Amino acid sequence: MKSKVKIFQSIQFKFIIIYILLLLITIQVIGAYFARQMENQLLENFYEKVNGHIQLMAYNLEQSFSRNLKEEESFLQQEVHNILTDFDSNEISEIQVINNNRKVIATTNQFDQNIVGKRTTNSNVKFTLLLGAKDREILVNPRTGHRTLVMTYPLYSDQADEIAGVIYLEANLESVYEQLEDINRIFVNGTVLAISISALIGIIVARTITRPISEMRKQAHVMARGDFSKKVNVYSTDEIGQLAVSFNHLNDRLKQAQANTEGERRKLSSVLANMSDGVIATDQGGNIILMNTPAEKLVGKTFHEVQGKSLLEVLGLEKELSSIQTIKDTGSIIVDFSHDHRHLMLKANFSVIQDENEKMNGFITVLSDVTEEEKIERERKEFVANVSHELRTPLTTIRSYLEALTEGDTWRDENIAPGFLKVTQNETERMIRLVNDLLQLSKMDNKDYRLNKEKVDFIQFVHHVIDRFEMNKNEGVYFKRQLPDQKIDVWIDKDKITQVMDNIISNALKYSPEGGTITFSIVKNEKNVQFQVSDEGMGIPKNQVDKIFERFYRVDKARSRQMGGTGLGLAIAREMIEAHSGEIWAESEEGKGTTIQFTLPLTDETRGDAS
Repeated sequence: MKSKVKIFQSIQFKFIIIYILLLLITIQVIGAYFARQMENQLLENFYEKVNGHIQLMAYNLEQSFSRNLKEEESFLQQEVHNILTDFDSNEISEIQVINNNRKVIATTNQFDQNIVGKRTTNSNVKFTLLLGAKDREILVNPRTGHRTLVMTYPLYSDQADEIAGVIYLEANLESVYEQLEDINRIFVNGTVLAISISALIGIIVARTITRPISEMRKQAHVMARGDFSKKVNVYSTDEIGQLAVSFNHLNDRLKQAQANTEGERRKLSSVLANMSDGVIATDQGGNIILMNTPAEKLVGKTFHEVQGKSLLEVLGLEKELSSIQTIKDTGSIIVDFSHDHRHLMLKANFSVIQDENEKMNGFITVLSDVTEEEKIERERKEFVANVSHELRTPLTTIRSYLEALTEGDTWRDENIAPGFLKVTQNETERMIRLVNDLLQLSKMDNKDYRLNKEKVDFIQFVHHVIDRFEMNKNEGVYFKRQLPDQKIDVWIDKDKITQVMDNIISNALKYSPEGGTITFSIVKNEKNVQFQVSDEGMGIPKNQVDKIFERFYRVDKARSRQMGGTGLGLAIAREMIEAHSGEIWAESEEGKGTTIQFTLPLTDETRGDAS
């Protein structure tokens, strides 16, 4: 059914129909004119033929009227009857002869002889008798539709120039119209034959014209699918042929343009795929239409999940930005994508896409992971605040004691002055330790240091460090050594690792309760050696264990400061262990103590004197 509809809607069918309609209209116009002229000509010929017969009859009747003008009327009737009887014509169906008194003298109608001698009331006869003019008209039988020619012809006598009578005749015109119908039938048959031949020729001509157009239509569908390998045939050099040439040229240009577009698309896809930053494109309404893989990872959703959704909704900016239009004035914004298992800060940079008329057509959003930058910035601010606080506290104490000594005679009091000076000295030493730790951290941050590594028996090295602390420790704290009785060689900078162990053991001593035990243990693994120090102190809350290696971080700030700590020892220890390609971490349970552990790589005998 659809194929039939397509055939009727095709340009070929329309061309044939138009061609046939034009031919049919032309033939109809010509046929109508021809039929009209033919009808007039046939009627005119019929009139002339009848008129010839009437003129001959009129001459004989006028002679009779002239001879019998003074005779009795019966003689005239007999002679007129004889003339009418001798008259023979297939075209004339009835003839009546009427005298000037409108009496019917004779008639050829054998079935209507009773009208002879009677006066006629025919209006045509009256008209001819009155004016002496010929008259004719065509009458149509309303029941049968037959057409009849009615004519009146005046008769004059020789003796006087006056009307002696009238010839009234009726002639059947059906033969004329039958002849005309035959001619029309022949004309219609010719028309049908001509239209049939013309339709066949029109189909051939239409196929000649529409075949290249049909091929171009099919090629257009092929091009729409992205296939530009085929070309249409050029059959002529006329306008359609030139159109085919132009179509092939367009095909080549589109093929080249598609190749260029595809190349640019691949470049853009490669750039977007290999970017470390996420890219999100939206339409004018702020709905997402494009998102690369890094953006999917950053927002934690695939493109199919967010396609068509609002950018503000996906980034969670409904509260910060009232509408998508406000993005134009925002420029960039920090978005917090942190959740329970991950801390993530994203910087969203917005730029407007404009069309050729400089109207807004959408937005490009570039997402950058600024978690580390934000963390570093936060740590920098905290570091500055902590350094300022750590320096201000001893400086305030020193200034207070010095002001007390300078006022009055306090400096002369042998009981008070030494105590004040001792506090001032302790605070000064604390500031010196703080500054030294800061300088050491600064050097390590800037890689402004050198590790003087040497091959060391780690078991003997640990015993030596523990021995130093055991000689000066509080008698209420006990050391427990769980060290293997074997030789374990490591490449280390003895001074740096000694400082690390000093910081760890010092913290264990500070926070161990009276009667507590500090346990030292070493475990040799496949590629490294693991050292740990466990105390039985107050422990560290679970959510703060990983933070104790941050600079200036203290679990109990007041107690730590009271014990003389700077909050940088474990931070320095982490830097030094990582410089030795090791790891350091803590395990703690609140109220049961803390364990600090670190690893150092074992000596590789094949590398020789490595450092």
